[in-house]
Amino acid sequence: MPFKTTYFSPIGKLTLVSNGKSLLGLFIEGQKYFLSKFDKMIENDNLEIFHKTKVWLERYFNGEKPNIKDLSLSPQGSDFANIVWSELIKIPYGQTITYGELALTIARKLGKVKMSAQAIGGAVGHNPISIIIPCHRVVGKNGNLTGYAGGLDLKIKLLEHEKLDMTKFYLPKK
Repeated sequence: MPFKTTYFSPIGKLTLVSNGKSLLGLFIEGQKYFLSKFDKMIENDNLEIFHKTKVWLERYFNGEKPNIKDLSLSPQGSDFANIVWSELIKIPYGQTITYGELALTIARKLGKVKMSAQAIGGAVGHNPISIIIPCHRVVGKNGNLTGYAGGLDLKIKLLEHEKLDMTKFYLPKK
């Protein structure tokens, strides 16, 4: 049975989930798919992975660029989703990539000519370790700030926090 703890961040309450050794999830309260796949958990604030994750988050929210390799991550998903998530961690702080660019990268990795940006979007949207696996750095073409399970307001806050020039981005029309 997984363990959980809470971290109060500048963007709201975060729930961390672990198997005791690795981080399985980091969920922003109210996000889509909040704690999906985790129904029963044991509260435990004393796990080493939770301590390391909280230190990582403190550093991140203080404007540092902590290394993702400092944490043991085990996001639970399909093989395809894990390939997408492994590409997300390569996006540097303060930079973005489009769903289309990410689709081309994944297609090449899988030996395909092309891949659906929508398929990529599905995997990005179900990323269970928000912020640390930086799905907020994926944007639509031409700067469209489409899609973020935590909501577009939070996506903007995270991108601004990483010092992105937000003048080249726009919100999608409804």
